[in-house]
Order: sequence, then structure tokens, then C-alpha cells
Amino acid sequence: MSAHTPKFKVKLAASAEELQAAQRLRYRVFVEELGGSGPLVDHDARLEKDQFDPHFDHLILIDSALDAMPVDQVVGVYRVLRDDAAAKIGRFYSEDEYDLRVLKASGRKLLELGRSCLHKEYRGGAAMFHLWNALANYVAEHEIEVLFGVASFHGTDVDALAQPLSLLHNRHLAPADIRTCAQPDVFQPMNLISKDKIDRRAAMLAVPPLIKAYLRLGGFVGEGAYLDHAFNTTDVCLILDTARMNEKNRALYTKERSL
Repeated sequence: MSAHTPKFKVKLAASAEELQAAQRLRYRVFVEELGGSGPLVDHDARLEKDQFDPHFDHLILIDSALDAMPVDQVVGVYRVLRDDAAAKIGRFYSEDEYDLRVLKASGRKLLELGRSCLHKEYRGGAAMFHLWNALANYVAEHEIEVLFGVASFHGTDVDALAQPLSLLHNRHLAPADIRTCAQPDVFQPMNLISKDKIDRRAAMLAVPPLIKAYLRLGGFVGEGAYLDHAFNTTDVCLILDTARMNEKNRALYTKERSL
């Protein structure tokens, strides 16, 4: 990326072209960078897509200061599905991996998050805050009470991920009333190391930034992980209950919304 001052705008994808721009960025991140694949991935067109895309809202982060075609100005994506939309298609995306009955039976307004990614040259800067700001506005507009979704570690070697997975299980496991659980046929235990053997600093350094961001806001993880060999990831289910956010968490959330 040439040196320039980004000019960010976040909007909901409103056309087939904008959706394809989101799928193009997802291809760069999930397929080219992380080695993922899937039955509907279009390698010729370089699009990472699936059958759920038409039912989700897609928040796209655009850098209009980029000297590029519009399809390449999309530098960030968040895919979101409200419970009313999930009811129309009969399920949430992540139900193949996680048992969500405890959330679906809660009577609270739910929002599933997924396919969050940034172009590699925009990570670690202001871009993610713009996406968080837009997501917070979306949550407020639709009066969402519980956010959840799958977030990933790169790779499927659980021995290599034993420290961070054990830390998440021992320190950030969700309360029982909102605790999702990996489906029995794919359940990968996360409690791999006893508490006294966890190197907390090293473990937290190994936790991906997106997961850390949810934890800072007071988020939790569900019980068990899922090894996604198609996408070359180890997935955990993140849950953020807005009613459980303390004042410190709310202040951080408000600060991030204002950026």
C-alpha cells in the first residue's frame, strides 16, 4: 500500500458488487493468507463465499483514498445475522459447530458475528475501530442484547494451542445461562493444561487480537473448541452479553464507538 491518508467509510453492502468486494477481501485473508477453502469458494474469481451470504448483513469498511478499483477499496468486513433473519432460514451459521439452544431459548435479541477480517496492511491501526464503531451503532439500532460468533486461531494443532485454549477455558468461560457448547461429534476440549501450569503471559500473547478485544469488553467463550480443517483454524465461540458489561467495559465500548 502506498503512503496515503486513509479516508474510511463503513456501510452495509447494498449491491451484488459490494457483496463481491467483501467476498474478494475474505478470499485474500481466509484463503490466500490462512490456507482455507470451502465448497463454494470461487478460486477463478477469487471469492470466498457460502450459502449463508444472501441472508447476512455485511458491514464493509471502504478506504476511498485508495487509488484502486472500487472492489479493491473494501479493506474490512464484518458479517452479521440477527435472530429474526436466522429464524427465516431456520438456523444460525455456527450451529454446525456449536449447540446454541441456551441462547435461542433465552428470549433475548441475538446477533451472530462472523467472517470478520481486515486487509493485512490495515491491521493494528484505526481501521478496526471504524468497524467496531459501525457494529456498535448496528447493535444499538436493532436493540441487540447478546452478540456471539466463532473466532479463530490459525492452525489445527491443539498441542501448539494448549496454553491459550486452556487460559480461555479457565479464566473466560461463559456463565451457564449463556454458555454455548461445541457439538458432541466435533467437541475439542479446551481445558488441556491445569491452571497452575498455564503461562498466562505467553498464553495471552498467543490469543488473536479480535478475541482479546471481546475479552476486554467483558466477553466470554463457550465450552469446547472446533477444529475446522477446511479453513485451517481452531474455532472458539465468543459471547458478549451487553447486560453483563460493567462500567469499565461500557466506557471502553463507548470510546470505541466514538472513534
